[in-house]
Amino acid sequence: MDVDVKQEQTPMKDHELKELIRRSQEGDEEAREEIIQKNMRLVWSVVQRFLNRGYEPDDLFQIGCIGLLKSVDKFDLSYDVKFSTYAVPMIIGEIQRFIRDDGTVKVSRSLKETGNKIRKAKDELSKQYGRAPTVTEIADYLQISPEDVVLAQEAARSPTSIHETVYENDGDPITLLDQIANQEELWFDKLALKKAIEELEERERLIVYLRYYKDQTQSEVASRLGISQVQVSRLEKKILQQIKQRMGE
Repeated sequence: MDVDVKQEQTPMKDHELKELIRRSQEGDEEAREEIIQKNMRLVWSVVQRFLNRGYEPDDLFQIGCIGLLKSVDKFDLSYDVKFSTYAVPMIIGEIQRFIRDDGTVKVSRSLKETGNKIRKAKDELSKQYGRAPTVTEIADYLQISPEDVVLAQEAARSPTSIHETVYENDGDPITLLDQIANQEELWFDKLALKKAIEELEERERLIVYLRYYKDQTQSEVASRLGISQVQVSRLEKKILQQIKQRMGE
């Protein structure tokens, strides 16, 4: 597929894209081709993260498009979530699998330096927290993005077959590939949720914290805030709707 990924593209509305996805899932090849055309910038933005690693950008773009189409096939249209939130980790995973399977990964000096900083940060944070730090905690400590932490850690790892069985579930083998895909999707979901909560007002964030992190009842929250249980119920409903809308924008 010869395409100019830098060409200007008309933004597509979410409902229009989901209609194309529905048609594609029903076997419409023209819809699949249009989805690729309308999401070139999305794929190319992911490809940028893997440049200077010994691979041609066009080759990585083609692999990214495979990830895009896989995300189209697996996307659940019943979820009120933005398609790109689901597609990006799928595209990243497809490119990472290609690089790992190729067996000729060339790690840049800057990526190696980041990996060394991450190892030192892990040691410091482990002493500070008394446990292994999360990706987000490492990213905050080093003032880099969580994506950069993941990429540097992946680059430092020894190659492993993605089809290697990690464990079995009632006789069904669970491979490393299954785990990678699941973790990437969960990671991006958590990032989207965190961003949505951060955009809430202070009282709204407190309600979320008390209800869903401290597991307090609406009556307990009402007592804490000095309002009625009915008001808490209304506010909670409004907050959940806001979070849902922001994650699906």
